[in-house]
Amino acid sequence: MKYLYTISVKNMIKRILPVVLLLALVLTSTAQTVAEVPPKPPVITVNVGGFAIARYTYTSNADPSNYLSMRSVRLGVSGRLVDEFEYKAQFKLEGKSTNVNGPQLLDAYVEWQRFKAFRVKIGQFKRAFTFENPTHPIDQGFYGYSMAINKLSGQNDRVGEPLCTGRDLGLQFQGDLLEMDGRPLLHYQIGIYNGQGINMADLNNKKDIIGGFWVMPAQGLRIGASGWNGTYGRTYEGQYAEVKRVRYALSGEYVALDWVFRAEYVHSNGAAFKNPYGGNLDLDETLGDEADAWYALMIAPLIPETLHAKIRYDVYRDSASWDRMYSAYDLGMDWIIAKHLKISAIGSYVNDRRIAQGSHNYFMFDLQTSIRF
Repeated sequence: MKYLYTISVKNMIKRILPVVLLLALVLTSTAQTVAEVPPKPPVITVNVGGFAIARYTYTSNADPSNYLSMRSVRLGVSGRLVDEFEYKAQFKLEGKSTNVNGPQLLDAYVEWQRFKAFRVKIGQFKRAFTFENPTHPIDQGFYGYSMAINKLSGQNDRVGEPLCTGRDLGLQFQGDLLEMDGRPLLHYQIGIYNGQGINMADLNNKKDIIGGFWVMPAQGLRIGASGWNGTYGRTYEGQYAEVKRVRYALSGEYVALDWVFRAEYVHSNGAAFKNPYGGNLDLDETLGDEADAWYALMIAPLIPETLHAKIRYDVYRDSASWDRMYSAYDLGMDWIIAKHLKISAIGSYVNDRRIAQGSHNYFMFDLQTSIRF
């Protein structure tokens, strides 16, 4: 009996062993397959980044000057909340500017992006006016934004508004329609804004309406228009006054194969306060109620994605008259040393008829180093 029992155990082991080995092989294979599946992204993503632009500027006007400065230092966070919401917060760190001493909040918004044709943004962000205003300072290509953007798009606005870098508090709707060959044929955007600029409380019950559209008939080519109907208000010693801002812009741009062509015309109706960034409520009678500006630029690759030649013609008429015209002829180059490091040099011949006769022609040279991180 003992011999028979031993044989039956051996037979059982022989029968079970292949099954155990097969099961172990299956489990091992399954474990490897599971390990190879990438983990799902987190619900909230956080990206930290920023940029810095250092500059040297020489000006040969009636009072020649040369100086080193930090044009811009920015730090921000951005990312996604769930899958449908994008957020961004950005701070300016370069210290004292024309009207702000110390760090300043620039962007702080959330945008619902479930549909390409209808997105909703709320918070503080760039105004939906012109093509160049929302362009990144480094990508814009020159020593600064054009006068059309500086004076008539809320960067350093002619009305006397605090320096706002083209931003305001508001609610915006935008979307891309009629897609063809991977590009939208039509884009629209319209927003409701405070009208007082960034980090400022509203002083009246009025709101600015800013919006526009562009069409893209060919890859890289955009043609569009935008409009602005609003007011800017100010208080002084218990008194309140406001000036209107009724503006329109016509825009065109072609970006392809490392070439950039862009031109815009902006027209403005509305008076301006005499003292910028605060002060009394006196209006500037010299400026009047009308202004306009235009520019045209080209950035051409000498060595694609490495070395570029640049040229721009920039004009601003603060009272829409030829005898108060500012015009600048800009010529320069940039060298992209690495993906996040660029050196730009621009020389400008300026004719500023707002300055006394005999000193309104001068030369300006600007050298900038920019990094992104």
